[in-house]
Amino acid sequence: MGYTKERVKLEKLLVKLNGVNVYNEKSLDILSNIYEEYSHTIRILKNKEPEVFMSHYTDDLQAVKLAKKTVKESDSDESKEQNFNAYKEVIITALQKTINAALAIV
Repeated sequence: MGYTKERVKLEKLLVKLNGVNVYNEKSLDILSNIYEEYSHTIRILKNKEPEVFMSHYTDDLQAVKLAKKTVKESDSDESKEQNFNAYKEVIITALQKTINAALAIV
């Protein structure tokens, strides 16, 4: 119903992540854009159905923010690569959990 539009946005973000495999500035920009779009969409969902999406907003979004910060604060190339991969996995997990919650409402 009202969640289909947002769910489709989240599913498209998951597809975008498939092309992101190696740490570089372009990939980091893609992840940052996905983070911004996820952040916007989860806020919309939280405002529509706070009982369902509040935990995604408070927990999952904060985990993504922390992972993003960790990548930026990394010193060596090896740690940046590792933290980048962790950042990507956190985003994937957050997107999947939010999509599943949206599907459960319908």
